[in-house]
Amino acid sequence: MSTLDPVTLQILKSHFEAAAESMAYTLLRTAHSAFVKETEDFTSGLTTPCGQTFASPKDLGATWFIGLDYAGAIEAIPDYRPGDICVTNDPYSGFVCTHAPDMHLWMPIFAGERLICFAVGHIHNTDMGGAVPASLSRALTEVHQEGIRIPPMKLVDAGVMNDEVLRIMLRNVRMPDQNWGDLKAQIASLKTGERKIMDAVARFGTETVCAAMHGVLDLADRQARRLFAAMADGDYVFTDYIDEDSPGGVPCRLKLCVQVRGDEAVFDFSGSDPQLQSALNMPTGGLPRHILPLVGYNYVVYSLDTTVALNAGLLRPVRCILPEGSVVNPVYPAATGMRSLTCTRIQGMVVGAFSQAMPDRLPAGPAGGGGILNVRTTDSRTGRLAMASINPITGGGGGSAREDGQDGSNSFLKNTPIEITEAEVPIKVLGYGLVPDSGGAGRHRGGLAAQMTFQLFSPNSVVTARNRDRVRFSCWGLEGGQPGATCGFLRNPGTAGEEALGNTDVVHCAPGDVLMISASGAGGWGDPYTRPLAEVLDDVAQGKVSEAGALAYGVVIEAGILDEEQTLALRARPGPALNGPAPGGLTLDPARLAFETVWSDAAWDHLSERLFALPVEWRFFMKHQVFAAVSADAAAASDPVAAIERAYASLLLSYPQVAPRTIGAAA
Repeated sequence: MSTLDPVTLQILKSHFEAAAESMAYTLLRTAHSAFVKETEDFTSGLTTPCGQTFASPKDLGATWFIGLDYAGAIEAIPDYRPGDICVTNDPYSGFVCTHAPDMHLWMPIFAGERLICFAVGHIHNTDMGGAVPASLSRALTEVHQEGIRIPPMKLVDAGVMNDEVLRIMLRNVRMPDQNWGDLKAQIASLKTGERKIMDAVARFGTETVCAAMHGVLDLADRQARRLFAAMADGDYVFTDYIDEDSPGGVPCRLKLCVQVRGDEAVFDFSGSDPQLQSALNMPTGGLPRHILPLVGYNYVVYSLDTTVALNAGLLRPVRCILPEGSVVNPVYPAATGMRSLTCTRIQGMVVGAFSQAMPDRLPAGPAGGGGILNVRTTDSRTGRLAMASINPITGGGGGSAREDGQDGSNSFLKNTPIEITEAEVPIKVLGYGLVPDSGGAGRHRGGLAAQMTFQLFSPNSVVTARNRDRVRFSCWGLEGGQPGATCGFLRNPGTAGEEALGNTDVVHCAPGDVLMISASGAGGWGDPYTRPLAEVLDDVAQGKVSEAGALAYGVVIEAGILDEEQTLALRARPGPALNGPAPGGLTLDPARLAFETVWSDAAWDHLSERLFALPVEWRFFMKHQVFAAVSADAAAASDPVAAIERAYASLLLSYPQVAPRTIGAAA
């Protein structure tokens, strides 16, 4: 393969990125569903013949999947010919797809008889059938409940559509016209990528284009290694929780240790919970560079150096340890539909781990915990069945050493205009805005959460609100900043029949029901008492901070008037160390601190060691049994580890059919 000079490499790097952007624009402009054409939950890209993504868009679509490895899917097809287009949405086939609504397509691109690369991409289908509208709910326990699954196969064989596969898929989904329209948009996107690559081949030649594909991967590798080389070697540990590991369950623990050595790092997820009897499992196949646990890493790299090439080369310096049978590497047939919630939480954990090494360069805790809403209802005027994504309800971004966190931001998901929402489904939006005081106080305030209130009018309406979380535990503040607020979900707020729905993600609604859903706020950065008075007053004037909320900044306002004397006196005192900073400069929320008086890191580590010595099918069950026993143990608060050991030993006597392996043995 020829060696490229730096100028030619940069020219082709820009050409590849423009090709991926053009693919994305084609998809955006021709898709049918609001979740693709408005929310932009889709990807487009180009991979080498072995599946390494070498080009992704910067401005369009789902930035989570930069560096997604298509090797498992590509290798599942024995031969490729011009005109082929392949498809899969099976989370357990090659581990390119991560839950059933994500439909992945890939198309070989030939120069003459030579296969030089693939055009690839996915869209998130609004529905793929299954137990609930939109196919996704935390309550589902196995992948079979999450809709029809298509293993890797040819959708188009040498230019001829496989109508049998198409008919089977469309028969099993709730809105076949949407799915078919989005599928055609995907095919158009792939063909756009093919045209752009052939333009490059015509101009530069096949050998030069192929050399550039590998050259841009090498470039990203070098750029990523600079990040680690600039960090102090060390182990950076971060732990966080999902409120419930199943509906009405106990918290799900996620643990990460980033081990930096020279210009490389290991992301060790040992100590994270066993796989769950819910849809929160994250299907990675244990692949050491699977994209799901590394989304936050890509964001960190790009935040620190916006010149990096966005491709799979960024992942070369890192390696993940993902224990088999865990929430980060489940075994079939575990449900995976809500893996986005787990991925979101890990994304924040990666930022938290790196912030220990560079707190002045990375933000406080991102919000998480909002809901991605879908409505399935009937238009009473026409009898038409309507189903659509209506909006992501997003939290804020964490405050940083440089600026406040963004309000109502949530990764790549875009806002859907209210006019589009009400045109897609017959609901009435009663309110849509930001929640005052939801961002954590700090020198730089955490971003505020979004809130939407809407009304439904037909019987048998169903609202799904996947990714609901942060009702119990909120995110963290950094360098003296305070945690963000938790989120909320109410039916018929302000009435005698008001009902708190918590983390419920499937709600059956009666005619006239009103739902109000809010995300959580993000963490603040720095001592709130050092925030300039003018900025606090401006926040109050804009309604972002209430008069009562201004007290967290040491500012006293009564009836719209600043009390300068009380403000000076309050700010002369030490800043509001809400619960004292945790190790690494973090400020944790009171609910988490109270929970960890029993369920400390040492207690969880001990329980994790015991659970992973058991067969996979016993781990979730035994975890819940241990939690129940420890909750009933009056001595647990004084010695949680001993309480766990008592509970575990008693359970082994109760279930003699369980045969634990030697403690510490590989899962």
